[in-house]
Amino acid sequence: MDDFTDVTYEVENGLAWITINRPERYNAFRAKTVDELVMSFKKAWGSDEVGVIALTGAGDKAFCSGGDQKQRAETGDYGPSQSGLFEVEALHRVMRDVPKPVVAAVNGLAIGGGHVLHVLADLTIAADTATFGQNGPRVGSFDAGLGSSYLARVVGEKRAREIWFMLRRLSAEEALDWGLVNRVVPADQLKAEVRAWADQMLEFSPTALKVLKQSFNTDTEHMIAVGQLAITTLKMFGETAEAKEGITAFGEKRKPDFSAYRGN
Repeated sequence: MDDFTDVTYEVENGLAWITINRPERYNAFRAKTVDELVMSFKKAWGSDEVGVIALTGAGDKAFCSGGDQKQRAETGDYGPSQSGLFEVEALHRVMRDVPKPVVAAVNGLAIGGGHVLHVLADLTIAADTATFGQNGPRVGSFDAGLGSSYLARVVGEKRAREIWFMLRRLSAEEALDWGLVNRVVPADQLKAEVRAWADQMLEFSPTALKVLKQSFNTDTEHMIAVGQLAITTLKMFGETAEAKEGITAFGEKRKPDFSAYRGN
């Protein structure tokens, strides 16, 4: 992992810290970032030294702002990857499947695909400066799999639809009230709080935690197939004029005009 450019991986006393290290892009992920995240989670999975995994973002502005829309505007995609595929589904899958608790340490913006990552984590601890929400419909994108269906399990149907249909931005305290996060702490105490939660879990049977996580996941496993369907649809939708209007408007820093597509 010494050749990583987008992600850092550190282990200390049973806790693996996986950090998206692109603060200049608000920790948005490109295809290479996703590859490195998947490899980091697999490294933590296979390590006897690791009992709990924390996911966070570098700096104090963003946890993760989702897919790198600047990259998408420049090249039409999220850049090259090891497999030639944009492996975001594999990232979602490994976060669910890794048999160890995953804690999202949300230190700033958790928007778009970054919001999905924190939702998929087993637990979320947020800095009081954190902000939560979606952005897809503004830029001609969506997550019609776990990012919406599982979100509805977390906060309820009405609030999940509000997050997606209104692109409502929530403060950390609002997210706590909605059941979207487990705890809110002052920003300078975030890592210490994650450390304390990890130390608590590290006292427990790892096999018990593994089976419990697998049991929790069983009820929503069918959403993985829905997510695969959504990725297929999103890829086709991305080639349409409607989707291209969203990303073009983003690149030109203007409001998109989707009015021509309301009769579709």
